[in-house]
Amino acid sequence: MGSSENLNVLPLSAVHVYKVGCIKNSLKYGHGKVLGGTSIINFMIHVRGNRRDYDRWAKMGNPGWSYQEVLPYFLKSEDAHIEKADAGYHKKGGYLTISDVPFRTKMVDALVQSAQECGHPYVDYNGKEQLGVSYVQTHTRNGRRCSAEKAFLRPVAQRSNLKILTNSRVVKILIDPTTKSAYGVQYARKKKYYNAFASKEVIVSAGGLNSPQLLMLSGIGPKEHLQEFDIPVIANLPVGKKMYDHPSFMGMGFEIDEDIVLRQDPILTNVTEILTFLKLGNGSMTSIGGVEGLIYMKSEVSTDPDPLYPDMELILLGGNLASDNGHLFRQMFNIPRDIYEKVWKIYESKPMYQIMPMLVHPKSVGSVKLTSKNPFHFPKFYANFFSDPENQDIKTFIAALREVQRMSRSPTMKKLGARLVQTPIPGCETMPFDSDEYWECALRSLTSSLWHQVATCKMGPKSDPEAVVDNTGKVHGLKHLRVADTSIIPMPLTAHTAGPSYMVGERISDFIKEEWRANKYFK
Repeated sequence: MGSSENLNVLPLSAVHVYKVGCIKNSLKYGHGKVLGGTSIINFMIHVRGNRRDYDRWAKMGNPGWSYQEVLPYFLKSEDAHIEKADAGYHKKGGYLTISDVPFRTKMVDALVQSAQECGHPYVDYNGKEQLGVSYVQTHTRNGRRCSAEKAFLRPVAQRSNLKILTNSRVVKILIDPTTKSAYGVQYARKKKYYNAFASKEVIVSAGGLNSPQLLMLSGIGPKEHLQEFDIPVIANLPVGKKMYDHPSFMGMGFEIDEDIVLRQDPILTNVTEILTFLKLGNGSMTSIGGVEGLIYMKSEVSTDPDPLYPDMELILLGGNLASDNGHLFRQMFNIPRDIYEKVWKIYESKPMYQIMPMLVHPKSVGSVKLTSKNPFHFPKFYANFFSDPENQDIKTFIAALREVQRMSRSPTMKKLGARLVQTPIPGCETMPFDSDEYWECALRSLTSSLWHQVATCKMGPKSDPEAVVDNTGKVHGLKHLRVADTSIIPMPLTAHTAGPSYMVGERISDFIKEEWRANKYFK
């Protein structure tokens, strides 16, 4: 890991044949190499997911993971400070602070009102039901980020039975090839290699991309792929064969007459705003990257028979891609400067709002592979967005974009003079603007990831040919080795993955305690 003072971000690029509108036709994947991991750099959005997500996990052969069984683990971590919360679905006193954002723009107030005018009820999306609109719930405490390190590690860092190593990277899991039993890890620190031995078991929590990489480097993975790099095969398992991720789209915007959007420069040059944040944990600097609200909707093209199961999330932004004058967000979504200057630059000084759709249940499936047997080389991974043969992902996205347009015609947005930005995305100019064909071209050009990779070490029973670990996180066919992170999540969630990742940790920890206390582990 990197030091807790210095943040390193791994600029991983996903090969994606459709990313013709992005730099080098690729996506950017930033990962936090730091105590607290990517919770140090994410958008701090807290979403548990839909109860149907977890009930489906259980039906896939994963006992202990139904919604009623995992809800207590969400509540166990939580110290909630939410104004409009459903009774019985939140708790105080846990390590992880969940808060409303202290600051809200007039823009998001208008969007929330517009959503309700269009039939989206106001809900606590972490409560009884998820379909509807809500102000965002966040991993923040007193207006500041509440990371995994701050919430969970810092309070126990002085325990005598806990040793934290920074500036260290695990490069291999030590496994006896005869007994198939993990007994430790090899790690690199300050240009030297060391072994750390486990008295009971090894738990891997390297994340959706690096956990499969570490398993494969250690001889656990698809036999043919490991043999490409002369890695001795200890367990032939489908590690990295499947990867789901949430695609999102920033290519639709609406001009308005009233300048009520969030802008970075007036905030950073306003001494009062800075002091308000530093002294009170309040004001516009508490905004979580401009994300202020969420809508969960079920589109008219959904193929899922459950009427209460969303297929799209609409992210309500207080600003737009130009709110920071093309510095961070343009680079985050890997948009070339020439495209930015043609489509967005004018809105650095002109009011425009954007709603960012996110596909929550993509049909398209990606994968993760090794680049080499060198543990310091980034893994190679393929998002494969919009590769589903029925083109359902594109159809769902277009349905969501039509809903965003419908909201722009609501009474509230009409008062603001909302009108669709007419500048076509470069590369799509030959298609009739605002046609389905045009939006498909735009989606295939400028869709990006929201960095929620799951299923790369999929959880499932031995009878599942795609499964890598069982319902308690134990790697199939091996002893004393578990995985406990988002890589085991077996299907795309109706959620941003930070909240569920904490729940996975809590749930797996109880499985471990139950098994050891019963003295039946790996008999």
